[in-house]
Amino acid sequence: MTETILVLKTDVDTLKGYREGVPRLLEIFRTRKIKASFFFSFGPDNSGRAIRRIFRKGFLKKMLRTKAPSTYGFRTLLYGTLLPAPLIVQPEPGNFIRAVEEGHDCGIHCWDHVKWQDRLPCLTGDQIREDFLKAMDLFELYASQKPKSCAAPGWQVTPASLAVQDELGFDYCSDIRGSGYAFRPRMGGRTFKTLQIPTTLPTLDEVYGREDIPGDGIVDFYLDQLQPGLNVHTIHAEMEGRAQGPILEQILDRCAERGVTFRTLHDVAFEISVRNPLIHVCDVVPGELPGRSGTVTVQKCAREEGKE
Repeated sequence: MTETILVLKTDVDTLKGYREGVPRLLEIFRTRKIKASFFFSFGPDNSGRAIRRIFRKGFLKKMLRTKAPSTYGFRTLLYGTLLPAPLIVQPEPGNFIRAVEEGHDCGIHCWDHVKWQDRLPCLTGDQIREDFLKAMDLFELYASQKPKSCAAPGWQVTPASLAVQDELGFDYCSDIRGSGYAFRPRMGGRTFKTLQIPTTLPTLDEVYGREDIPGDGIVDFYLDQLQPGLNVHTIHAEMEGRAQGPILEQILDRCAERGVTFRTLHDVAFEISVRNPLIHVCDVVPGELPGRSGTVTVQKCAREEGKE
């Protein structure tokens, strides 16, 4: 019987998530002896500028459904507009260092989350590289090692961003929404070399408050979503690391009861490099997902390398 594997991909988007959510998540994982994959936003918290998304289909509804002011905090919703945008990691690197020292798989989320998520198609390769290098310099300063992975904010990629990732030599990236297997992405007529390990499960902010999923049914919903093989669940320090922590704890405990195996994205990438060097190539395209405003990059199809 195929093993059921669950990876917890943990995105840190904001200062509040970094300061309050990361320590809570580290405790949740420590008490259960679970290692997760953490991706840190290193630069300014410009969350207030995300208000420009209000004109996107479904954005306002999502903000109300997920109770954004209490989830992110009122100050966070003003950063970069009425309040200056504070740096996330640099003033207090202790939480990042702790995640590294406790053996979690840590990588780059971005330099500026809102800039990447909202403006990526307008950014040149040089601009993308510059932001990556700023984040990578801080990572290496505090971790005493080079970052080997990244995960794009909002699952937004372009051919230019994929090209820069190839250039920077990451072991893997997790930028895409898709199926339960890793692949090499093809976009804009070009196939890229860096391994992509996609998020396979819906995020809590896509599920929370949906009329067809009552609050007391969320844990069962996630357990029903698990499939034999690889499952990647993206969680957020701002949600599961704060008010929605009990939901995460219930999911983890129920998974443990079912014999689910917890791995990191690094574990998955390493096993692929050793056991399965023939990697499928998949086209990646913009797509819509239930409960999420705007588009994300999704895995479209797969072909074996050499049969394109």
